[in-house]
Amino acid sequence: MVDAGVDSITALGSTGSYAYLSREERWTALRIAIENAGDVPVFAGIGALRTSHVQALAEDAQSAGVAGVLLAPMTYQTHTDDDVYGLYADVTRDLSVPLIVYDNPGTTHVTFTDDLYQRVTALPNVASIKIPELPDDPDAAAARVAQIRSRIPAHVTIGISGDPAASTGLIAGCEAWYSVIGGTLPQPALTITRAVQRGDAAAAVAESERLRPLWELFGRVGSLRVMAAVAEHYGPATRSCLPLPIRGLDDVTRAEAIALIERLGLQPTP
Repeated sequence: MVDAGVDSITALGSTGSYAYLSREERWTALRIAIENAGDVPVFAGIGALRTSHVQALAEDAQSAGVAGVLLAPMTYQTHTDDDVYGLYADVTRDLSVPLIVYDNPGTTHVTFTDDLYQRVTALPNVASIKIPELPDDPDAAAARVAQIRSRIPAHVTIGISGDPAASTGLIAGCEAWYSVIGGTLPQPALTITRAVQRGDAAAAVAESERLRPLWELFGRVGSLRVMAAVAEHYGPATRSCLPLPIRGLDDVTRAEAIALIERLGLQPTP
């Protein structure tokens, strides 16, 4: 990632399986990321079920020297908006680095309303929100980004998640892309991002369309499993790297995924 020229590295995001790792395992992963990041800023996921555990992970991340933290409201019991707001209020109270609010309803089963966006982003040290996929229609996507922008402070950036929607989100006005493929296959993520940054929306859309078979595979079997298979096939991960009870791809789908990666010319550089 550093050699590819990424703008930042997020360790312990959803693709990093943070929710399944112990505090000690997270510390090891974070230390490895920071030691190898050079001058590239490293953000760390700190999500956990209990606020006290999140606070402990935030302390670990700050002591490790992260540039910021990423927090999703993990759940077992259903959260109210006040529960979610209280989590962020408690964590940001003692935080000394920027915080990214991670709105990921597919995994957390928490849906942020615009009112909740407004409340949470008014807290100290909140620097960005990572929003779910936007409408496919470019005008509708731009309208949605503008709607969110009107409810949050000007200094808080809006980042898109969901790789198939990345080009749409960036063109619609999102300032960041919190990417799945960027952690293992950074070049196509950079191709899309840099195209938008230089004002070439058509090139960004064309690259995303070229990757549509990969997006479709993500939708069918899950981006986590596909990226794990890529990391296992090309290294440095070994099979099976996902924390149980999560199972990796079966042999047939694994072969399909690797063949697709090679057909698209996305093999990671050794």
